[in-house]
Parts: sequence; C-alpha cells; structure tokens
Amino acid sequence: MLVSLASALLMLAAVQQLAWLRDTPTDLIRIDPVRMAHGVLTGIGFLGAGVIFREGASIRGLTTAASLWITSALGMLFGVGFYGLGAAGTLAAVAVLGAVSLTELLVPQRRYLDLVVRFRATDAPRSDEFRHWLRGYGVVADSLEQHCAAGEKVHKLRLRCERGMRLEALAADLEKRTDVVSYSIIHTMR
Repeated sequence: MLVSLASALLMLAAVQQLAWLRDTPTDLIRIDPVRMAHGVLTGIGFLGAGVIFREGASIRGLTTAASLWITSALGMLFGVGFYGLGAAGTLAAVAVLGAVSLTELLVPQRRYLDLVVRFRATDAPRSDEFRHWLRGYGVVADSLEQHCAAGEKVHKLRLRCERGMRLEALAADLEKRTDVVSYSIIHTMR
C-alpha cells in the first residue's frame, strides 16, 4: 500500500511539473513525466530484486517482487488520473494473486530439513538402520555424510519431508535416545 501511495504521489508531482517552475519562461521548459515513471519503476525493480532469494534449486520471493512492481504501477496509474485502468489493474492483480495462492494450496511443496546427529562412536547405529528409523517419522534421507571425531560418529543428512511428517515426535525421540550426544534440525529451502 505504501509503494502504491508513494508511486501515486510521485506521478502527481510529475504531472504538476509546470507548477514547480511557474516563474520560468515556458519556452525554456521541457517536461517529461515519463521520466518519473521510469525512475519509480527502476527503483522498485531494485527493491524487488532484493526480496528474491535462491537456495539450491529453489527460488523464493518472485511473487513478492512482482507484487511490489504491480503495486507501484497501479499507484502510478491512479497518480496520473487513469482511474479506470487503475481499477481494472487492481482487480486483475487481486485475481492473479488469488489464483497463485489457491495453486500453492493445491500443489504440494517439498520441504527439506538438515539434520545433524552426533552419536557416541561405540553405540552409533549403521547408516542404513538410522535412515530406516527416520522413515518412520515421515522423512526420507536424500543425502548422508558421516565422519568420526573425538569419540563421536556424526551423521549429516538432508531430509525430504513427506506428507504426514512428524517433526516434534522425531525431535522428542532423538532427545530420548541414549546413543545420541546432540542433534540439530534446521529447516532449509533445498
């Protein structure tokens, strides 16, 4: 909303450029309100680029960036007095964002976790046993890295979350295991 308001105010100011320079002879003035629109869209483009993040194969923030841009464009339309086009654009933007939200609800998104578990080296389970144990909590190990250090065996896993994942139960059961020295679970995009 603030982006739209700022864009509208800037375009109102651009349209009123003659009022800024009322004491200047009009034959010396070259007014181009399109420059203000160009500046606003360029600035919003940089702002939008700042909300886009990539991690592995996942990209986040595209809808947010596009929303910033359309909000700015709508503000500019209202600012120059194109109320009908601004209203139509607002309805179209709301429809598109609603469709995107509905699609995100219907299409399952994959979630991933990074799990690091430190076992006592003498009690550590085999990697295939531990992966099988994890499947009972609705997670599948996509990758496993393990090493031994200071009497501990460390398992680093990238887990893909399945439907019905039981993260709280996994954390509680890792806490109860006597062979676990420590663990960490971190949500990741991919």
